[in-house]
Amino acid sequence: MGEQALREALTSLLGDGGVTFSPHHNPDDLHDETLHPDHVEPFAVAFPRTTEDVAAIARLASLHHVPITPRGSGTGLSGGATPVKDGIVVSFAKMNAIGSIDVRDHVVVVQPGVTLRELDEALAPLGLRYPVYPGETSGSLGGNVNTNAGGMRAVRHGVTRQHVLGLELVLVDGTVMRVGGPVMKSSTGYDLTQLIVGSEGTLAMVTEVTLRLSPRFAHTATVLVPFADLGDVTRVVPQIVASGLEPSILEYVDLLTMAAITQASSLELGVATEIQNRTSAYLVIVLETRTSAQLDNDLADLADLVAAAGALDVYVLPGGAAARLIEARERVFWVAKAAGANEIIDVVVPRSRVPEFLDRANVLGERYGAFVAGCGHVGDGNVHLSIYQNDDERRGAMLHELFAAGLELGGQISGEHGIGRDKQAAFLALSDPNVLALQRRLKSAFDPSGLLNPFRLLDDRIRS
Repeated sequence: MGEQALREALTSLLGDGGVTFSPHHNPDDLHDETLHPDHVEPFAVAFPRTTEDVAAIARLASLHHVPITPRGSGTGLSGGATPVKDGIVVSFAKMNAIGSIDVRDHVVVVQPGVTLRELDEALAPLGLRYPVYPGETSGSLGGNVNTNAGGMRAVRHGVTRQHVLGLELVLVDGTVMRVGGPVMKSSTGYDLTQLIVGSEGTLAMVTEVTLRLSPRFAHTATVLVPFADLGDVTRVVPQIVASGLEPSILEYVDLLTMAAITQASSLELGVATEIQNRTSAYLVIVLETRTSAQLDNDLADLADLVAAAGALDVYVLPGGAAARLIEARERVFWVAKAAGANEIIDVVVPRSRVPEFLDRANVLGERYGAFVAGCGHVGDGNVHLSIYQNDDERRGAMLHELFAAGLELGGQISGEHGIGRDKQAAFLALSDPNVLALQRRLKSAFDPSGLLNPFRLLDDRIRS
């Protein structure tokens, strides 16, 4: 069977509206949000509607030895869903049904194309929510699973991994299987569910996700705390975490990043000019509780704590401004991208080591002539830095040292965006060779021909 036979088989399976062929693709289906797009034309973009469709596509791809690139909403940031030349992009956009919502057990079953926004709208009337919000509500649950997405609420609620209870999978040969299920714990054999979470589409295609839900809190407050010194911001964070206040969001935003996101959103926060002139960084803190009295007590305790740590003031934002600030913070990647950032990284270190990591980042920026700005989920040590340095060689050397510094401090190269293609070189160069070898054996067991999402993560083959 040749190319024409594969074309006819895909068309017969999915119908004329279920697949496009080169050169007639929608450009939006051919990239994610990486800063380093790779303009490659795949053979086909397929839009399955059922698990059976996905299994049939996998069988056809295996038969023809054609690479497969699974794709959610394309909101990934590391080049993990960019096409492969002559391959098949499997888009899950049409597999977007929300299945059963169990309000007693706090469990929902969704197809991978369901977006965070769609799920939230379905859960809100029930007083429930899926608390993982990685910054883009148009992101799909399948993409979240494959990258183990995190976001601002991770400090209290954890990342995707803590909420995935079970998966339906399609292997590269078309085998369909279920792993895990709607229970909160299991000691039954290898945990294949968690192996797939964060695997970036390199082991299997996710066709259904069983998620754990949380109750919504009735009383919330967003607090903005300016500091004169970024070091004071990062040093007070462990104290806030240890206080028992359990913030659902605990973010730092440096002065330049705050100015950029508020300007982009036309947002006025009401910070006095005198305070603004002395501020170098902000903490953004969201508290959530069941009662208004408890919220008032928590706000008073928080104000005392940050004041003792050197805060210039404490602002409890009104509802509209609070919502817009959180939305603006969630859009920081796109603001930096529009401003011409050459790289945006998401190194994670122990939260007590954040000040040291930021100091090293600033030293490296000076050494390599790079402008560095940033923010981050400082409550869990996830630092996001925008790097402005046009020289590829100098920027590459700086990034290598920056990633190495994160690892030296006990961290990881990526806290939530994934490795994809963008961080692949650093991941392979800096990781323990024994760990990489074991991971490659796992990859080979799932995908012996290397067809699933090739040329990224562990796969360092040269692309033709």
